[in-house]
Amino acid sequence: MSETCKFKSYIWELPVRCCHWINVAAIIILSVTGFIIGTPYSFGQSASDFTMGWIRFIHFTAAYAFTVSLVSRVIWSFIGNKYSGWREFFPFATSEGRDKMARMLRYYMFLDKKVPETVGHNPMATTAYTSLFALYLLIILTGFAMYANHAPNGLMHRSLGFMYA
Repeated sequence: MSETCKFKSYIWELPVRCCHWINVAAIIILSVTGFIIGTPYSFGQSASDFTMGWIRFIHFTAAYAFTVSLVSRVIWSFIGNKYSGWREFFPFATSEGRDKMARMLRYYMFLDKKVPETVGHNPMATTAYTSLFALYLLIILTGFAMYANHAPNGLMHRSLGFMYA
């Protein structure tokens, strides 16, 4: 440990780390399989191999894993430690958070040379993560809305049908 380090502590709990790496894997799998589904091509094999069907199955499985991971992370934000708590994702809610955000913004704009001390994510990063979680939710909803087309009378289609209007 360097001499300038004041203390060493694990900030991110195991569930947060697991959700993070599940999200990484799911996003990579969803990106690759989504691209293949969007621009399908023949693998030069017989139709009985069901290659595109397997790719869709992998895509759907990764989508469900991503959704469960995201829901788990939201639940953990209510029961985890203060660094993974939901209050961390809304720095504008407190005067201390707004002050930290202003100091971090000044640093990023090269108006201050000293890096503001933060434990965990800084306020600007948490604001970006909140936006990213909102984007994830939109992606999940639109993905399940497209998936629900296979059963027009099903619960999922009735719940997400407003997206087709």
